[in-house]
Amino acid sequence: MRIVITDCDHATVDIEKQLAAEHGAELVLAQCRTAADVVAAGAGADALVVQYAPIDATVLDALPTVRAVARYGVGVDTVDVGAASARGVAVCNVPGYADEEVAQHAVALALTVERGVLALDRSVRAGRPDYGAAGPLHRSSERTFGVVGFGAIGRTTARKAAGLGYRVVAHDPRYSPGERLDGVVQLSFDELLAAADVVSLHVPLVPATHHLIDAAALARMRPGAVLVNTCRGGVVDTDALVAALDGGQLAGAALDVVDPEPLPAGHPLLTQPRAVLTPHAAWYSEESVSELKRRVMTNVLAVCAGIAPADIVNPEVLTRTVPA
Repeated sequence: MRIVITDCDHATVDIEKQLAAEHGAELVLAQCRTAADVVAAGAGADALVVQYAPIDATVLDALPTVRAVARYGVGVDTVDVGAASARGVAVCNVPGYADEEVAQHAVALALTVERGVLALDRSVRAGRPDYGAAGPLHRSSERTFGVVGFGAIGRTTARKAAGLGYRVVAHDPRYSPGERLDGVVQLSFDELLAAADVVSLHVPLVPATHHLIDAAALARMRPGAVLVNTCRGGVVDTDALVAALDGGQLAGAALDVVDPEPLPAGHPLLTQPRAVLTPHAAWYSEESVSELKRRVMTNVLAVCAGIAPADIVNPEVLTRTVPA
């Protein structure tokens, strides 16, 4: 059994090596960027473990021995799931491994802007300590925290924000406006944008959510609102966001994910004083890393052994035969 890790920016793959050895599997670590890189590295592989490298129909056609593709993470937007399903290839992810971490990071980012932490820090470092450097600040009990996407991470974020005293509202197209879930009232998207002082994004990147936050959506947000994004960079139109920050329409934006990622040198977000940026780190804790690695390997090893994995995006491939 040959398993290829197409790309991984973790400090080590020791856990993956240990699990592969326990199952008599060969494990190969590559650092692929393009589909061509994946094809070259994945020759003869039974399974691919991917972080950011693209897995499309071209890759799968060139690697006919691959039976499983597993992603380090929850989202599978770098994998053509339809192409994989058509070829009988199982696509696995790791849902829930970092719900607490991402929710906590989203709230931390929101508070960094809401409490003016960066501006206050800069005033101290410049030798001009000034509690007014951040501008007017408000207590959280007077603010509304809007959660866009009310899945597991969105619900966890809502719970944490409520614990800080925010009035929490949410929007998720799966639910009707006025419906109350976990004590949180659901609003229409436009209602949430108009009501929320903080808008925190927790949606997958699919065609319907690409540039969900565009110039029109930003214009509908409350003046002085804060945008937080810990889901996918492509959910936000970066150019429109820069314009909204430059124009003072928003109090700030706190982004763990951006589009493009990483930002190129000289990008205006890098020098925008109203922007707080972290390097796609919301998922990270020592515990989440360990869980992620064990589950991603357990999933591909199960598929290769003819066993249904615990986490699979396209379970229909396990119960049918793909025509030759």
